[in-house]
Amino acid sequence: MRKPRSTLITTAGVAFAAVMGLMLPLTGPFAGRAEAAPTGIRVSDGRVVEANGNDFVMRGVNHAHAWYPDRTGSIADIAAKGANTVRVVLSSGDRWTRTTASEVSALVGQCKANKVICVLEVHDTTGYGEDGAATTLDRAADYWISVQDALRGQEDYVVVNIGNEPFGNNNHGEWTNATKNAIGKLRDAGFAHALMVDAPNWGQDWSGTMRDNAASVFASDPDRNTVFSVHMYGVYDTATEVRDYLNHFVGNGLPVVVGEFGDRHSDGNPDEDAIMATAQSLGIGYLGWSWSGNGGGVEYLDMVNGFDANSLTAWGDRIFNGRDGIAATSKTATVYGGGGGPGTGTGTAPNGYPYCVDGGSSDPDGDGWGWENSRSCVVPGGPADG
Repeated sequence: MRKPRSTLITTAGVAFAAVMGLMLPLTGPFAGRAEAAPTGIRVSDGRVVEANGNDFVMRGVNHAHAWYPDRTGSIADIAAKGANTVRVVLSSGDRWTRTTASEVSALVGQCKANKVICVLEVHDTTGYGEDGAATTLDRAADYWISVQDALRGQEDYVVVNIGNEPFGNNNHGEWTNATKNAIGKLRDAGFAHALMVDAPNWGQDWSGTMRDNAASVFASDPDRNTVFSVHMYGVYDTATEVRDYLNHFVGNGLPVVVGEFGDRHSDGNPDEDAIMATAQSLGIGYLGWSWSGNGGGVEYLDMVNGFDANSLTAWGDRIFNGRDGIAATSKTATVYGGGGGPGTGTGTAPNGYPYCVDGGSSDPDGDGWGWENSRSCVVPGGPADG
């Protein structure tokens, strides 16, 4: 999504015309490449999983921290609505005020305190090639390296979304090499995190560029730990378009999430019901745009009025409380003691014992077992969790 209060460049009238092409076969590009040892959130067999191998299906929303850094309670408010993930807008300083390493560290701490996974994204790349103020994925990678100390050791809790909507509708053919180079730069710098990459065409990939090149991009990551993110607005105004796009990734064993979407937009009327239902049926993540603070004529994308958690808008009520919504489908990450019912922070380990809600704090001797509520419990991802 573009920054609020900016002039919107719409894709009205642009057909979703690219014919669904064949991806590169999954055998071949991967042959002879050694996989890195599992670390934190990762990709396994085309799925997003945690370090213990449990599926992690993102259910959450976007929060515009870079433009509203004083709204420090928003992550807690979003978590209280049942979200298991918050995608947080940061700035590399190329376009807006730079998000410092100490801010990044504090944001990660807030996510952990509220038992949500942090997807952190650099927004300054939005619409590069069409918006003259946007910066490159290479510059975004430099930013991540500059704040790396704040992210080191947080692989269980943080996904690095390299750059938001990194190309507009011009020069989108450059997306493939630019994305590969940014991934390589971060891996060379020692990042072991799951990486997320946004599609071109303002995130909507109407040209099919990400869809057709995702396999080669995934193969270029020595860790095989890259997740693809499509943003669904007016281009995805029918259930068929939504299903065709997402099924293409799932059918080819490639990890995909809907990193942004709304219930209406200036470039058309996205089919939010189909987006949420398809994501639920395929077991893939979705992250709605956005908690609050939109402007420039798209205030209808606010989920709450004026950052007030007690004042849901129609869009907010839909995504949190509606069919296939966050409250009904979100499951807390097992690293926080989740894995059971939506948003409960509870669950049952494979051996039949309950997971410890307090995680490692319940396991002073490190054997993978804890004691809560007058009974034994299993620490998620520990020696007893298997």
